[in-house]
Amino acid sequence: MRSAWRAAQWLLGLAVIGLAVRALVRNWDQLRAQPLALEPRPAYLVASALLVWAMYAVLIAAWRAMLAGWGQRLDPAAAARIWTVSSLGKYLPGKIWSMAGMALMAQRAGVAPWAATGSAVILQAISIGTGAALVGLTGAVGLETAHPGARAALALLVAASAVGVGLVLWPPFTGRLLRLAGIAPGAARPPTTASVVLGLGANVVAWVGYGVSLVWLARGLLPDAHLTLPSAVAAYAASYLAGFLALLAPGGIGVREALLILLLRAPLGLGAATVLALASRVLLTITELGAAAPFLLSSDRSTRVAD
Repeated sequence: MRSAWRAAQWLLGLAVIGLAVRALVRNWDQLRAQPLALEPRPAYLVASALLVWAMYAVLIAAWRAMLAGWGQRLDPAAAARIWTVSSLGKYLPGKIWSMAGMALMAQRAGVAPWAATGSAVILQAISIGTGAALVGLTGAVGLETAHPGARAALALLVAASAVGVGLVLWPPFTGRLLRLAGIAPGAARPPTTASVVLGLGANVVAWVGYGVSLVWLARGLLPDAHLTLPSAVAAYAASYLAGFLALLAPGGIGVREALLILLLRAPLGLGAATVLALASRVLLTITELGAAAPFLLSSDRSTRVAD
């Protein structure tokens, strides 16, 4: 059984890497075909990638804290492996593979099934809610101009995420949900308020960090481009959420870039916005593959519950 699981993990990993590499090559070719004269600044480009990886670390720490709030433990290496490898599931058709992969890998590492699944769902809801809230605070006007009715959709996303997290924190609801899942009453408890608050803070930090990374990416390719941090945060979060919610777009490919171009066209111009949108996809693919590759190439023996 263990060998079959390892073979399945390798096949899934190879399929995901193949799709991601194909997307990387396609976008790289499109990026090089843009008529703008690029002036690469390696320091900014490297800093942009390093900051994205730092934000991954922040989110992994928040996930471990969520599990700890439920009385579950994972060591840092195991948590990093599960988080980075399962995140590649977004490149497969459908939107459940990333969360499903996280829950399954966490269960194999000794985490209780209800905690593995619940933590993945809650943090995804928090990510969507905080992202939508930041877009509303930093770029709702621009998004409404590009897509009439977007402001109402943002408000709905924030409200739905807040209600979902609130219900999970309400013991009667959580107990009923766990009973429906076949888990005995008393075997689980709601996450602590502190762990949910930490998850909220970590996601806000991550969205802002991704915005800073986009600003640095612009400076690393287009020195004359003037992209403010609020515009970058709004454009990154809105385009990422749009890609996530586009059920038929693996990894949000195409949808994310199209919205980035729309939102960055006013401050940067169409050509520069197109270059930055494609470069952002290249950077995202590199950082996601780079974070997961060491774990895909190594044994999974390190994946264990922390002492």
